Parts: sequence; structure tokens; C-alpha cells
Amino acid sequence: MTASSLFPLGHPAFVSHGLDRAAHLRNDDDHLFRLESKPSTRAYVVHRDGLVLKQEAGGPRAQLTIDEAIALGANPGTVFLGLRDDGAALFGMGMAPAAAEKFAGRADALLTDLRGLVMQGVIPPQELAAIATAKSLVGWNQRHGYCANCGTRTTMAQGGWRRDCPSCKTEHFPRTDPVVIMLVTRGEGLGNQCLLGRQKHFPPGMWSCLAGFVEAAETIEDAVRREIFEESGVRCDDIRYYMSQPWPYPSSLMIGCTAKASTEQLTIDHSELEDARWFDRDEALLLVRRQHPAQLSGPHPFAIAHHLLRRWLEPEAAHD
Repeated sequence: MTASSLFPLGHPAFVSHGLDRAAHLRNDDDHLFRLESKPSTRAYVVHRDGLVLKQEAGGPRAQLTIDEAIALGANPGTVFLGLRDDGAALFGMGMAPAAAEKFAGRADALLTDLRGLVMQGVIPPQELAAIATAKSLVGWNQRHGYCANCGTRTTMAQGGWRRDCPSCKTEHFPRTDPVVIMLVTRGEGLGNQCLLGRQKHFPPGMWSCLAGFVEAAETIEDAVRREIFEESGVRCDDIRYYMSQPWPYPSSLMIGCTAKASTEQLTIDHSELEDARWFDRDEALLLVRRQHPAQLSGPHPFAIAHHLLRRWLEPEAAHD
């Protein structure tokens, strides 16, 4: 049995969905208010890194009616996410800490960690990108209530996609933080070894690709070179883009790349990494399969790092 049959390549979480963002509706407040009142309209309710689920006989449900969301403690303010395939509107809603604290012990609903739900496959994959959008936008509106230019309280505009300052007239827009995540290999051709690292907050035994934020006025290629060298002391070249993944913690874009090492000596920055080392192909495959004799493991399939590793181990799987 191949690793392809054990772990179909597919897509990382938060990547693909059928949601029409319908940006042309964001300036029409009256239309958005009418959409909120429609019986077909649904909302995702998020709080920090958690998602509210309605408990039902057939399993938990993430899409709530507006009335259900408000009854469960969601804030009245909504962020317009877009339109579903059936034309129904979808909104994002937040929740005050006091309301979130009341979920303990409830039988009809729960507020639980989104990352765990994704890893367990509780939420249908086609919903994850819209949930990520809700989490990022609701969090941004909650964190940016005051103008960074003059300090005045801002107001929501464009269905939650902009905040306006009534004093200095500055318009504020959500930001996305670019992060490079890269699989570094060494050896001829596709390479026979890859460089993986561990951060202190990783689960025991987990290893993954190196990653870091793109800095101001820096290209993706330069960020890859810099982060790899700063964290591991390895120089690299032949940097290539693979794919990207939205990462709503709180609002990043993971830019997946590959790089070829031109040096191999490791000098680890232990303020960034707990450890880093080279893995050969056979050992990396055991990590991905979660069959390593030392109980080591690779990144979960919901993360782009897993797909970077799989593509290197099985280049034919990238065309499945």
C-alpha cells in the first residue's frame, strides 16, 4: 500500500469552497439588512479560536440561523461573508467573553476549538474557507475598534470589510500577514533529504517545515532564504512556489515554497526552534504515515506543510 492510498493528497484546510463573496453587495446596507431577516440566511459564530456548534441528533451543525446565533449569545453585529451556492446569504458573528463563559455544560450547543474540529473532520471541508473568513473578519473588527491615525472610535462599513473613522476620515481595511513555509531539500534531482524543525509548542514528537513572516519590503524568495538561514544556518537557492493556504490565526496567508540547500551544516537558533535536523526519504515517509518507530510524526494533512512533504515524497500525487 502506498502513502497515496493512506493519505490522499487533496487540499489543505481553508483552501477551497463555493462561496460567492458578492463584493458588489457590501455597500448596500439596506440589502444586507434584508438578507439578515431571510429564513434561509445562516451565520457562523466565532469567539477567539473557537466556533459555536449546534448539537443535533445527526451531529453538530456550524451554520446557524440568525435567531439561533443571537439566542446562543452572539453579538448583533454581523459581517457579510457572501452567498452560498443556493443563493442564501452567509454572515459571521462574534461573541462577548461573558456569553462564551455560559457554554460550559450546555447540552444543545458547544463552543469548541476550531483547530481541533478541523483535525477531527467534524466540519465539512467545503465550509472551512468560509469559517476562516468569518474568524479573520470578526476578529479584525473586534481588534480594530479605534482609528490608528487619530484614536477615534471607528464604525463598521462595507458589511464588515472596512472600518471608517468619523473624525479624520481614514478608511481601515483588514490585513493579511504573509508567511513563507518551505520544504528545504538537499541532494541531486528531487533530493534525498529534507530539513524539518520542531517548535516548543508542537505536540510531542511532531516535526514540520520551517516557516516565518515576510518582512517589510521583502520578496517571497528573500524571506525564504532569510528564514531558513536565521533558524537553521543553512543557505539555499532554487526557490519555487508551490501553493498557498489561508491560515486564520488570526489572519495569515501561508505561502508554500520549496528550496534547495547549498550548504548542509546546521546552526540552530534555539529562540526560534527547539530542534532541526535532516530526514532521509524513508524516514520522512514514516513521519507522514505516522509509523515512525520513535513515535515521531509529521504535520497533519490539514496543514500545507503536510502537502509540501507529500509532494516531495510522491511527486505523482500532485497530479491526482
